[in-house]
Amino acid sequence: MEHPTTEQIKGFILAGLACEHLEVEGDGRHFYATIVSSTFEGQRTLVRQRAVYAALGERMKEEIHALSMKTYTPSEWQNQQ
Repeated sequence: MEHPTTEQIKGFILAGLACEHLEVEGDGRHFYATIVSSTFEGQRTLVRQRAVYAALGERMKEEIHALSMKTYTPSEWQNQQ
C-alpha cells in the first residue's frame, strides 16, 4: 500500500471538514496538521480532533501511521499570528 502525500491528506480533511486554513506536513507515514475551522467554535480539543479523525475515516487505520494536529477556531488562529 502506498503512503499518502501531504496533498492527499489535505484533500481528505477538506472533503470532510470545512476549513478556513489548513497546513499539512509529513513524510508519508507521519503527518503534522494545523487546522483552522469555524466548526471548532465552542468545542474542546478532543471533540475537534475527533472531527478531523472522522474526516479521515478508515485512512487513519490503514494508510496514515501517525497524525499530530493543532486545531484552532479562526479567532484563536488570528491570536497565534
